[in-house]
Amino acid sequence: MIRLMFTIVAGVVLGLVVHLVSVLALPRIATQDAYSRLTPMTKLNAVTQLPLADPNNSPMPFMDPAFAIAICRYDLTGGPLKLTVPVSQAYTSVSFYTRNEIAYYAINDRSAGKKVIELDLMTEPQHNELPEDEEITAADRLIIDSPSTTGLIVMKALAAEPGLMQQAQSSLQAATCAPQTEPPAKAETPRGRRLAPRFGTLKTKT
Repeated sequence: MIRLMFTIVAGVVLGLVVHLVSVLALPRIATQDAYSRLTPMTKLNAVTQLPLADPNNSPMPFMDPAFAIAICRYDLTGGPLKLTVPVSQAYTSVSFYTRNEIAYYAINDRSAGKKVIELDLMTEPQHNELPEDEEITAADRLIIDSPSTTGLIVMKALAAEPGLMQQAQSSLQAATCAPQTEPPAKAETPRGRRLAPRFGTLKTKT
């Protein structure tokens, strides 16, 4: 009887372990993840605006037709990036994902408190290389540490009415995502939302 119970418990534990490993490994082995799907239609370290949501042909699932969406597919191997996103009339948000679709940071126009969301994106080692005696600004520019060298930045601008979609698209067309041309100034702690990895993933179609 004890041996039977031990076998049952061992089987349940093994099943849970296999399930957990499969869930964690899926983003790494999937061939149709968001990064792979967006690679052919986006430029590296540059902003690319996506077509409006179409249920029959959408590069990402669950695209809201009320939002204009732009993507920056980034690679920090060559150094930090500077991102600037003019805010739209209604609402603008910027979300950051690793190569494996883990959401690690998000900010919107409310938390930024400015007409332009402006920040520097870099890896933690690159951040540590900044001069320690450099003057600290009053958050003139935010510094975001990316946990991976490659990933996606998703920019969204809300069109509160269908007639305002062109204005929302225009705000994203003015966004830039490019390598740093000069050392970034140190800034205080970002006021956006650092996301817990287990809660944020960029879901893709199978």
